[in-house]
Amino acid sequence: MSLITKRNVGIGAVVLGIPALILGWWLISPLFLDTEVNEAFPLSASAQVPDDMTQDEVEEEMASTATSEVISEEPMPVDAGAPAVVTTGTFRDADEFHMGSGIATVYELEDGSRILRLSEFEVTNGPDLHVLLVPNADPTGREDVEGYVDLGSLKGNIGDQNYEIPDDLDLSGFNSVVIYCQPFHVLFSVASLG
Repeated sequence: MSLITKRNVGIGAVVLGIPALILGWWLISPLFLDTEVNEAFPLSASAQVPDDMTQDEVEEEMASTATSEVISEEPMPVDAGAPAVVTTGTFRDADEFHMGSGIATVYELEDGSRILRLSEFEVTNGPDLHVLLVPNADPTGREDVEGYVDLGSLKGNIGDQNYEIPDDLDLSGFNSVVIYCQPFHVLFSVASLG
């Protein structure tokens, strides 16, 4: 084999090898790496935000007031507009390799908006995981998630997190929450709602 041919083979191996390594790392690294997220339940979700403040500023103000050592002698009023639980379910493993646990709860906030809250949540990590609302109450494969609504990319495979539910979505037609791998169409965990 001539020197030019050996050199071309070496260059070809590098050109093909680098993308293969990058793809391999993207596929395999989630199995070794965890992403932990711990979002607080939105304290200000039902608060009226003053014109001169942002939602984050209201959240910060409420958090600092909640940790204040000042004790009021007056009883706390009962908030009729507190977030209400619409439905809830417990995550289960999708199979022997794709495992999940925790609680999925849909809350309706005072302003009528809704959020999906994952609490005490943990799932096997994977590439490009999404949070889906699915009509099927007990999906076991990709054919069972037809008609889903994608609430977005999973923020972390461990921890408490919140996902906004579209205002115009009729939840009566959705019976489970699925953690789903988009590239490979694989269920990682399922919580039947009820």
